Amino acid sequence: MSSFHTHRARVHDADLPPYRRLSALRTCLEVFAPYGLRATYHHLVLSAQIPEDLARDPESLVRAVEELHAARQVWLSAQADYVQRRRAEKHAGQRQPARHEALPTWSWGWGRPGYLCPDPRRHPARPLSEVVRHSIGRAAHPDEGGCPLCTGSRAVLWDDGYATYQLCRRCGIALHVQRSTAGMVQRIAAHRQWQSIWHRTLERVPDRAF
Repeated sequence: MSSFHTHRARVHDADLPPYRRLSALRTCLEVFAPYGLRATYHHLVLSAQIPEDLARDPESLVRAVEELHAARQVWLSAQADYVQRRRAEKHAGQRQPARHEALPTWSWGWGRPGYLCPDPRRHPARPLSEVVRHSIGRAAHPDEGGCPLCTGSRAVLWDDGYATYQLCRRCGIALHVQRSTAGMVQRIAAHRQWQSIWHRTLERVPDRAF
């Protein structure tokens, strides 16, 4: 796969047709997506105001990829600091990192930065760079209680046909997941919802508080 930098440059390339620039943005999301691909894409559609007809505002794709890039730079900086710190600790004989040293990851062990938002309509409303920076700060205080991102204490259930999630009612990140026994109807509905998000035909203002 080509690098994030390569596809970011393609999003900026005004000589490419809008659909090619959108494809490049999606590839960037496959490299870095703090809420998972679908929820992060939905966030960018809203924040950058990407229209259904890309020809109306192709520069919205630039706004989207630059927000994503800014968040990725925050993450890369924190990751570099973490690696340097751990090297010094290992040299001093500390083989295991302290609990508060762990950088936040999503997708239940896939090792990617951020938090999983399984319902693509429910995710934090703040700019991605702010949320990533905040999540790194929260990782240093794991015992504050409540949601690991916004400290919200109330949850709502969401089922996508494959699993049942407990989502933070305030910011939408997954707090718990278990396998679902739901049938194909829910899976079809979830797929159709994603198609509406991908083609930017879903409602533009979700219920988001954080």
